[in-house]
Amino acid sequence: MHRRLFPRTLASVTLVATVAAAGALPATAESPTPAATRLHATIDAILADPRLAGAQAGVVVVDTTTGRTLYDRNGDRRLVPASSTKLFTSTAALALLGPGHRFGTDVLTDGRRRAGLVSGNLYLRGGGDPTMLAADYDALAARVAGSGVRVVTGNLVADDTRYDATRLGPEWAWDDESYYYAAQVSALTLAPDTDYDAGTVIVRAAPAGSAGAPPVVTMTPPNGYLRIDNRAETVADGETTLSFERTHGGNTIVVTGRIAAGSAAVSDWMTVGEPTGYAADVFRAALRRHGVRVLGRTVPGRATPADATPVARHDSMTLAELLVPFLKLSNNGHAEVLTKEIGRVVSGSGSWPVGLAAISEYVADTGVDTGILRQLDGSGLSRRNLIPAGEFVALLAAVRREPWFDTWYAALPIAGNPDRLVGGTLRSRMRDTPAADNVHAKTGSLSGVSGLSGYATDADGRLLAFSVVFNNHLTSSVKGLEDQIAITLAGYRESDGGSARATAPAAPEAPRVPEGRECSWVKPIVC
Repeated sequence: MHRRLFPRTLASVTLVATVAAAGALPATAESPTPAATRLHATIDAILADPRLAGAQAGVVVVDTTTGRTLYDRNGDRRLVPASSTKLFTSTAALALLGPGHRFGTDVLTDGRRRAGLVSGNLYLRGGGDPTMLAADYDALAARVAGSGVRVVTGNLVADDTRYDATRLGPEWAWDDESYYYAAQVSALTLAPDTDYDAGTVIVRAAPAGSAGAPPVVTMTPPNGYLRIDNRAETVADGETTLSFERTHGGNTIVVTGRIAAGSAAVSDWMTVGEPTGYAADVFRAALRRHGVRVLGRTVPGRATPADATPVARHDSMTLAELLVPFLKLSNNGHAEVLTKEIGRVVSGSGSWPVGLAAISEYVADTGVDTGILRQLDGSGLSRRNLIPAGEFVALLAAVRREPWFDTWYAALPIAGNPDRLVGGTLRSRMRDTPAADNVHAKTGSLSGVSGLSGYATDADGRLLAFSVVFNNHLTSSVKGLEDQIAITLAGYRESDGGSARATAPAAPEAPRVPEGRECSWVKPIVC
């Protein structure tokens, strides 16, 4: 068992809780201050909300300066954490790969070059880059053409061997496979947008010019790898009910439902089966546009020879830069790529088991007790992940000493900030409260699972680390309760005349967002 940096001890006094199974009082040798007592009572009152009836709750709050536990309710209970798991993955990536780490994508050849002819194969070697766009593959193709290559007599070999061939994480639900948050993981992949949802394609359906006709369906980026089965219909009026789904085990996207004439187009992000072939298809088309002909086939999954000659290369943004879309938008694919990349860099094997072992070793070194938790993927999509709230707080308190802490802290979603790449999954929450532009925290959601773990600066200027994890609730959302706890912490003051109070503060309802793809709207189960 690993040593906890900020141990939780038994309280020295007893408080009669407002609900059964109340959390521990502040761990201190002295009696709690009136402010601490009110804080405890306030959080108890929030957790007594009927929306949590029959549910499980783990809540821990620690003063990161002193290590004093201000609140602990079931902090050692293993709960499904959802995307809060990304706290482990992201900190381990920064520690083990470094903020300056980049992913490279290379084009090489094993053939003899004479004039514009390459007598051999052209290799597209993936380095795991989840930010590769169609424009990046086009730029690579332009560099190949610029090097003088005009004809390749052999094959285009798509080398994805930096990572293993396991595409989906353990216990991921089969009926999630179509959707962007469960994209397949490959060392050679492609994102359709600057959210960098690697391994997906954007499908767009617009109404046809007349009722009765099928809608006009397009893909971004255009490709010949996926097929559209358009079963939908344009209707004169009425509600738009379009649905998109990729067939299980295939690359046909079935479009069903109706779209009203004159209505706005509808878009969705669909995953791609075997992203290696998708990336190779887009790259091959780019080569053709730039005047490079490959006479052979596209061959996936074969390693590049060690003596192959480099032709062109693309380097990704740094890990420090990638943290912004990764954490702000809770990008599952980034978490899984980083898990495999950690395994590859640390132990030479780009697989989930090896990467997770390295993550576990790092977080254990920070003081997290890895003997009482289970992490089976990088993103938190697996329901077999089990992490107590107290272990999140142990990590949050410990990483304050890391040289990259400020970069990581800034990359966490910031409550109430409307900028999508600042507020992220918290941009519509806690607005106009003491928590706005104060709380930096990672959200987490699956059906029946909700969480918020991060930092709140209290009214005395102290940085509090907190973790809230709810499981098995039946109501559609309990995020308002998480917000009430965060707002309470932001307004907490230690002095007797402080602002901590025994009644729960109001948490404003997040406005419905008509545009965008944040978790409060289009991405409801991964934030």
